[in-house]
Amino acid sequence: MIAVALLVVFSLFPRLWILGFWIFGSQLGNAFSSWILPALGFLLLPWTTLLYAWMWSISGDGVTGWEWFPVVAAFLLDMGFWAALRRLFR
Repeated sequence: MIAVALLVVFSLFPRLWILGFWIFGSQLGNAFSSWILPALGFLLLPWTTLLYAWMWSISGDGVTGWEWFPVVAAFLLDMGFWAALRRLFR
């Protein structure tokens, strides 16, 4: 039961942050050219979407160099979440 609660909290935090980016800032609009990728990212890869938009806002014109390391780490985090979810409900 605790594992389910932790997975819910883990999955809600980046989604709330993405909503904050969308409502209060322009990071998502600057980082993505359409609404489709952020919407898919919101549903499937929230940490990756969040970190990509965050790293884009640091340089302002793209994700380059060292900025890819947090994005890749976020992708691995998302994959770990899906693996844990699958293992929990198997």
